[in-house]
Parts: sequence; C-alpha cells; structure tokens
Amino acid sequence: MQHIESELKGIRLPYKTKSLCPECLKILEAEVYEEGGKVKIRKVCDEHGEFVDVYWGDAEMFKKAARFAADGHGISNPITQNTTCPFSCGLCNNHKSHTALLNIVLTNRCDLACWYCFFYAKRAGYVYEPTLEQIRKMVRTAKNLKPIGCNAVQLTGGEPTLRDDLVEIVRMIKEEGIKHVQLNTNGVRLAEEEDLAVKLKNAGVDVLYLSFDGVDEKTNPKNYREIPKILENCRKAQLGIVLVPTVIKSVNDNQLGDIIRFAGENIDIVRSISIQPVSFIGRMSKREREQFRITIPDCIKAIEEQTGGEIGREDFYPIPSSIPITKFIEALTGNLQYTFSSHFACGAVTTVFRDGKRLVPITRFVDVEGLLEYFRQKAESIARSRFKKFKLFKNFFELRRFFDNSRAPKSFDVSRLLFKVLVEHSYFALYEWHKRSILISLMHFQDLYNYDLERVKRCIIHYGTPDGKIVPFCTYNVLPHLYRDRIHTEFGIPVEQWEKMTGRKLGEDIIKVVGKPNLYIQQREVLT
Repeated sequence: MQHIESELKGIRLPYKTKSLCPECLKILEAEVYEEGGKVKIRKVCDEHGEFVDVYWGDAEMFKKAARFAADGHGISNPITQNTTCPFSCGLCNNHKSHTALLNIVLTNRCDLACWYCFFYAKRAGYVYEPTLEQIRKMVRTAKNLKPIGCNAVQLTGGEPTLRDDLVEIVRMIKEEGIKHVQLNTNGVRLAEEEDLAVKLKNAGVDVLYLSFDGVDEKTNPKNYREIPKILENCRKAQLGIVLVPTVIKSVNDNQLGDIIRFAGENIDIVRSISIQPVSFIGRMSKREREQFRITIPDCIKAIEEQTGGEIGREDFYPIPSSIPITKFIEALTGNLQYTFSSHFACGAVTTVFRDGKRLVPITRFVDVEGLLEYFRQKAESIARSRFKKFKLFKNFFELRRFFDNSRAPKSFDVSRLLFKVLVEHSYFALYEWHKRSILISLMHFQDLYNYDLERVKRCIIHYGTPDGKIVPFCTYNVLPHLYRDRIHTEFGIPVEQWEKMTGRKLGEDIIKVVGKPNLYIQQREVLT
C-alpha cells in the first residue's frame, strides 16, 4: 500500500472539524481558530449550548506543526466497519494509522490509593485482570494487522507489578514476537523488591515507563521517596527508564526544567522523558479548565524558560515530522516500516545530547528541515536506483553537510552514528544513540472539551481488549462507558467474589495513600 498524503496537508486556520458535546456526546461540527495568539476549538450543542476550550496554547507553533501533517498506511484488514466515528472503534476501516504501541491493561488493582483515581478496583466495584490467553489474543490481533503489524506493547494498569504472573506475561509476549515491551508503573514495588528489576529485564522488559511528576515530594507524592532506590535497582539490572510526568498548570508545570536536568544527571539509565499535559475526564467547569489546562506549547515554553533557553521552542517538531525518514528506510529496504503518523497536534518531540554539563538539542547542530527534505527526495531516487550500495556510500558523505560539527557534542560523531542507525540498521549504534541522548516527547491525550475526531482517526497508541478489539487511546479512556469501563465490567469480577477466590482483601495491596493537596481542584479525575 502506498503512503497516503494527509487530508490535513496545507491546513489553514480557521477550519472545521468534528467533535462531541461533553454533556450528551452528540457529534458536533467544531471550528478550530486563532484568538489572542492561541488556537481554540468551539462547538455548539442545540441542547447544552456553547463550549470553547484551548486546543493549542500558541498559534505560531501550531502552524509550524501543521506543515508536517501526514497520514500512515492505514489498516487493510480492519476489525470493525466504521458506522459513526468514534462509536465503532475496533479498529475500523476509517483509521489512518497502524498500531504503534499496544496498551494492555493487566489489572485495575493498585498499591497506591490516590484521591483522584476512579479507575481503582475498590471504587470501580470489580477486579479486571485478563488471563494469559486473553493477553495472548490481544497481542496476536495487533501483530496480525495489515499492512504493518504491531511490535511494541506497553503493560499498564492499575499497577501491573501486582500481577504475580507478570514475569510469565512478559516472557509470553516476547515469545509472540513482540520486539519492545515497556512496563507502565509507579515503581514502588521495584524499590521494595531488590531483584524485581532483574527478573523483569531477564524476562524481556525493555524499559520502565515510570510515573515521575516532579523532583520534590510536594509535586510527586506518589514515589518521590522511592525514586533513588528505583534508579539503583534499574542500574543493577541495566533496565532503562522513561520518566513520565503528568503536568497540570499551577500544580507542577514549574518542575519541567528540573525534571529534564534530573534526566541529564541520570543519562546512563534514563532514556527519555514523556511529558503528558493533563486530560480531564468527567465534567469540569470552564473556570476549572482555564485554571488547570496546559497544552503542548505551554509546556514547551515552560521548558524554554526553566532551562534558560538551553532547550527552546524551535527545537521541537511534531511526531509525523519523522515520516520522510520512514520513507527513506522503506526505499532502502523495500519493506513497509513503522510509521509514526499521529495527528500533528497530538505530540511534539526533540532529542538532546549531554555535552559536559550542558544538554544540547539535536537541532542546534543539525539542519533538521533540510535533512528531512533530503530524506524525502532521496527516498524517491533510491527506490529507482539499481545500485543501492553505491548510493548508500555516497549518501553518507552527503549526510554530513547537514551537520555543524563545531556545535555538536565533541565526544562522538553524531552524523556517523545516525547513518549507522538509519542505513545500516546497526543495533549497537542504536544502543549508543540511546545511551548518549535523551528523547523529550510531549503527548496530549484528549478529553471531551478539546475532542477532535481527526485526531482519533490518526491515533497510534491503542488498547487491546479481551473481545478482540483494538481501540484508540482517546476513545478508550474519554468514552469509558462505551469502552474502558464496559470492557472491564464485562470481563472483570466483583470485588467480593475476587476476595473470596483469592482469600485476600483488596485493601492489603495498598502501600501508600496519596491525599488531596489544597491546590488541586475539588472534583475531577486526572487521566495519567
């Protein structure tokens, strides 16, 4: 299947899209427009009135991101047929991206009792824990998607380390041919159980996706005290870490610079930072949304300010900006590749390298846009060439002209390393790249107030379900009564029954209670 040009290519503000009424979920026409230097989304329900929210906090950054809009290869063997998006997710024939990361919820039990979480088993009234065979079915369903099968899985919860059979689950997923397994965790058990990190690493976990909301106990009450021990145990196991801060305006947005510095100080074990601006699940007043809403550009500006410009807004690019590189690799190999074709407004990314005490973004010594255009052009010429090896040799020297070595880190040759990663597919080079760099990404998951169906159609992060469906992140969690809660209720068991079966009380899992700080809002659920 040939690469599909995005319907969003060349998009200009204002424009129309489809959204949902936050009250009745009716599909509404919405307008995305510029006002006061920000991008907003406006929709009107005949019954519930007008809803206006911030879509992106900076219009100029939005326009830059929009230039990179591109779609993926889609799904040629959809599981469901589109009737009315987003009420027929499965994936359906209208989806424009393959599954880049499959989330599998292993449990809704947790060892933390956080004041804001309504997902926790005790409050939900049931325990959801899919069986090994159900998990295997989810993995096989995702791997069998065409034309590109999934090869990356995230095990999540609840707190997945509560599963006694976690190591067995990881081994089984690896046996199914999944190349990358990451574990989404608060890390408390990894701090308490000395050898758990080693067991998980040996079983096949590639990286921990570690909750990390700040560098002090006030902003990170969940695992602040455990962090040193988590890092120590992961170093022993050589198990890499992704720091995952959920960012809320006026709560912990002042921590972003410190989080990045913390990652730089621990670059031997921290592979990346995945920043998630908060999404609001449930009803919220306009005042509360204005007080706590933060978007991708807002986070980037905070990073710029808090790092003294060491990392700035010009260093970030939208996720689909990588597609010219994907096309280049496809031309070289003759095979379709993983394509990160999310909506341009879903996320942003940069890579920084440590040079002494400084963190140097790749954009400071690489002409990123020139390089991307080079890959786009070369993908076409290499695909036609009968002498690919000669082309590759020549391309390495051409590649160097996009690098300013006088501004690059001095300890290694970044251009040669990049060549080995992209062209030679060297695993060792990829390992060296990760060891010497930190990927800083931002992913803003949607809620009903900023919902855009064009983003849903291009989602690349999905959930597997025991009934054989694959559901985009922003329908699974934003419409829980149709997806998450319905699935978990259908395949879960009542708490009382679980306690009788296991001979345990659900409350025995709880290690720590995370209470409500005064500065948090009164009624909401934060999707982490």
